[in-house]
This record gives sequence, structure tokens and C-alpha cells, in this order.
Amino acid sequence: MAMSSGGNGGGPMSEINVTPLVDVMLVLLIIFMITAPLMSHKIKVQLPDANPKVTDEAKQAQPVDLAIKEDGSAYWNDNAVSAAELKAKLAVAASQSPQPVVQIRAAKSVKYKVVRQTLQDAKAAGIVHVGFMTTGAKNGNE
Repeated sequence: MAMSSGGNGGGPMSEINVTPLVDVMLVLLIIFMITAPLMSHKIKVQLPDANPKVTDEAKQAQPVDLAIKEDGSAYWNDNAVSAAELKAKLAVAASQSPQPVVQIRAAKSVKYKVVRQTLQDAKAAGIVHVGFMTTGAKNGNE
């Protein structure tokens, strides 16, 4: 609030200085006058399809089920494999085009180091898509 410097008693002025307000409003008006024509230009954007078409190649890539039992034994699509066979099968799967998804289904009591070693083998073979499968809880206590 501005104070008067005159000799009329030294009370507060009842007038508002609108000059700064008018200056700001004129600057904003000029800015909007310059930028408004720029906003009227249309920009063409191509959006992806919500329902992509499935190609024949994508249909051919069947996921691979890799089960790991409590004792650390591995099963490739329900066939028992040794560690060396697993590495070889992972290398073959990595060379396929399109590459299948390797879905790891480990038993609840299996040690993490066994799963970690399997993941390292898959990464070393060049597998890009790895997923984990779980079973649903049967009675809600799990």
C-alpha cells in the first residue's frame, strides 16, 4: 500500500497505481497475439493401432516352458534336461527368428541361486524374452 508524501495528514492513499498492471497486460496481449497464429497450424500425428494384427511369424513362436523342481533339476517342455543340454537348448532357442519366450516355472522351495544360474545361462545364450510363471493360491493361505 502506497503512502502519500504530501502534506495532507500523512494517511494512506486510496488510489491504486494501475500503470504496472497495464504494462503487464499489454506485454501478455502482445505475446498472445504473436503465438496465437502459430497454434493454428495442424500437426499430423500417426497413432498406433489399438488392435495390432498378428502376423504368421508371431503365431509360430511358441513359448518354452522351463520347469525347475525342488532338487534343481530342469525340465524343457516337460522333458528332463541336464545343465549342458539346457545351455544348448537355450542357444538354439536364441537363434530362432522370432525368438520364443522362455517361461520359467520354479518350485516354491527351490534355492534362488539355481534360478539365478538359469537366468545367467539364458542371458549368455542371447535369450531376450524371459518370463516367470506362478501358480494361483488354492486356499488363500499361500
